[in-house]
Amino acid sequence: MKIILASNSPRRRELLMGLGIKFEVKVLPNISEEYPKNLPTMDIAEYIACLKAKAYKESIEENELIITADTIVVLGNQVLGKPKNENQAKYMLQSISGKKHKVVTGVCITTNTLQRHFSVSTDVTFKVLKESEINYYIHKYKPFDKAGAYGIQEWIGYVGVTSINGSYFNVMGLPVQRLWEELCEII
Repeated sequence: MKIILASNSPRRRELLMGLGIKFEVKVLPNISEEYPKNLPTMDIAEYIACLKAKAYKESIEENELIITADTIVVLGNQVLGKPKNENQAKYMLQSISGKKHKVVTGVCITTNTLQRHFSVSTDVTFKVLKESEINYYIHKYKPFDKAGAYGIQEWIGYVGVTSINGSYFNVMGLPVQRLWEELCEII
């Protein structure tokens, strides 16, 4: 079966490559990531992953399998998506500083005959971050493509994360262990 990763994320590509699976990347432009405002926060990432899959549904060939995913950071009931600018990134990092939050990744696996979807949640706790640490990270790493304004695999994860409960790779953007299990059942 031909596997297609429908994502621009270099981290998702890296993680899928780590499974030793042959795949290609195919990304359609302008896919909506809007979700109903009354949707429970823990369901948002999975909903968006399925919404992304829907955009590919008409073009899936008989031997193809499409993987779509979305990752969000949840602090209490607040969803922290990708920051649009430096001020939003600073706000997000200040918000998670000294607190525990959840990173939720939704994944949707779609062929022309079936669709499976799931989400994985990981608890991440940060130390109280100094303003100088936040500013350094934002200026050096420009985390504008990352949910919650951080990448756990980058400098801020090295110096700021005090504990993690769940999948580290989920926090990077793809719960590869669960994805592997699902793919083994399909292929």
